[in-house]
Amino acid sequence: MNRISSFPPNISPDSKILILGSIPGVKSLEKQEYYGHPQNKFWKILFELFEEDFSTDYSVKLKFLKKNKIAVWDVIDSCERSGSLDTQIKKENHHDIFQLLKDYPAVKAIFCNGQKSFKILQKMLPKDLNIPIFGLPSTSPAHTMNFDLKLKEWQLLKDYL
Repeated sequence: MNRISSFPPNISPDSKILILGSIPGVKSLEKQEYYGHPQNKFWKILFELFEEDFSTDYSVKLKFLKKNKIAVWDVIDSCERSGSLDTQIKKENHHDIFQLLKDYPAVKAIFCNGQKSFKILQKMLPKDLNIPIFGLPSTSPAHTMNFDLKLKEWQLLKDYL
């Protein structure tokens, strides 16, 4: 079983929302891109929400995040996992999300991409944190929910921008 590591946070001082995944999958690690699997709907959902033309160019995607005040990171810093499924994650170490929130006080809401990140985050952060945390359906191809249903659930993040 391989030990894998997450990417650095993609965040800027004016980021208003933070989207947290669990840890990048095999394809994302190979490409060194957040949500790099071609079947992952993360980017398609965001571009659709903001009514912008979809791009496969990663630099365009990163500019899109910055322009829309969206930060992206993972709750897991490193772990052992074979394959890409969250159910295969073992011996995980977590990022210091609380410190990130202190360093970037403009963040007003956290959205978890899938249940794994949501469950971990709820254990990590103080109960009296004044930032709402939402669990959204995973954009992973392993989560087979219909695209339109995922898109509808993800629209919630626009309320915080």
